[in-house]
Amino acid sequence: MAGGVSLHPGEEAILTTPTIGAVVLTMNDREQEFIRAMDSLLAQEGVDLDVVVVGNGVEPEHVPSGVRTVALPENVGIPEGRNVGAENVKGDLLLFFDNDAVLPSPDSLARLATRLQQDPNLAYVQPRIADPETGVTLRRWVPRLRADATRPGTVTVMAEGIMLMRREAFDLAGRWPGHFFLFHEGIDLAWRCWNHGYTGYYMPDIVVHHPATNPARHAAFYRMNARNRVWLARRNLPRLLIPAHLAVWTLATLWRFRDPAALRTSLAGFREGLRTDCGTRTPMSWRTVARLTRAGRPPVF
Repeated sequence: MAGGVSLHPGEEAILTTPTIGAVVLTMNDREQEFIRAMDSLLAQEGVDLDVVVVGNGVEPEHVPSGVRTVALPENVGIPEGRNVGAENVKGDLLLFFDNDAVLPSPDSLARLATRLQQDPNLAYVQPRIADPETGVTLRRWVPRLRADATRPGTVTVMAEGIMLMRREAFDLAGRWPGHFFLFHEGIDLAWRCWNHGYTGYYMPDIVVHHPATNPARHAAFYRMNARNRVWLARRNLPRLLIPAHLAVWTLATLWRFRDPAALRTSLAGFREGLRTDCGTRTPMSWRTVARLTRAGRPPVF
């Protein structure tokens, strides 16, 4: 199993102050939300925090004193922007934090980091994300098939916007798939972590606030959602499972999207995913398929 030596019964982990490199992206389009996000991040206690703000096609604005910035000449997308950020922070752990999220408690990161320190087989830990106004946790924020947002345990995917990860696992898994630009990059990264022997864990007792926005607000949602789903399968699954995964996805798309325009755009994205370069193909082992299945999420879903 990856990630160090397991503890024997009766032994306790010797925990040191966690060193966390935090990556925040901005396009200077959420001034008040960004300020609240940064205030909550910098108020965290019990951790050694190194923060970078990456401007995706902009020079970052409203950045607190002492926080470094990286200005990219163009918008390279969320996963590649986070890759750039990870290269520019120090820390054994990496925090990927949306610029409209808020950590309501000053010990949130310390508690997440402690869980990673206690279990060397964990690649990442995921808090519960909830809308600050309603307290609702959206279905897509729960990283498992069964949508009980309050049940802790092992998870095989992640909600990308608020997640703490072991840097060693991040590098070993090959970082975020930058060419995805947006959507499904978290499944790709999680699967690759699992293929290296790691697992993930969901901690719903730690709540992070995030507005309950609709991903379909993005103009390219239907195309990229479909294209990246195909790329995800082509990059990561054994060849025998690719048709099964894409068949399940196609049926789900036909069921969910009743708008003809949305369906047409999704199917066009599906064709694009089949015809274009998906990036480096590193299929998971059948042992990983079995582990994911035992964990409650066979990789055909």
